Amino acid sequence: MRVTYGKGFEIDNPTSMLDKVQALQAEVSKLPQYEPETKHYFHGGMYCREVFRHADVLVVGAVHKKEHFYLIVSGTVAITTDDGVQEVTGPHLFSSKPGTKRAVYAITDALCMTFHAIEAKTVEEAEAELVEAEPNNMYSLGNQIKHQTLEVLP
Repeated sequence: MRVTYGKGFEIDNPTSMLDKVQALQAEVSKLPQYEPETKHYFHGGMYCREVFRHADVLVVGAVHKKEHFYLIVSGTVAITTDDGVQEVTGPHLFSSKPGTKRAVYAITDALCMTFHAIEAKTVEEAEAELVEAEPNNMYSLGNQIKHQTLEVLP
């Protein structure tokens, strides 16, 4: 918080991590996109999404509706958390709250997984159950890059 003295005072409203990640996504979406290697597993009312990303890649995920686990299995990443950006080397487990949207920069090759209690039986159903619809999200179903039209100026 910033307080300015003199002709009264001004208080800056804190910016949430969600706002910061959405602003980052807006800038990153202007660049060529990377499609992470993603595998999907369903078993016993659970869904696991396994995502591999190469070093020097930034991935911005979707806003999640439900609590879940986020596991850095291997590698080192810089990841957004409620406490700021943390550099983490796997194995490391996070608990994600509803409303969480993460940006993950792979410092080294990294394998990450999310684990969800779920009723869905397909990736399509899982996406509908787990993530908020975001028109500006960079990825569509199953972590595939959305094909976007870019404006080219003369």
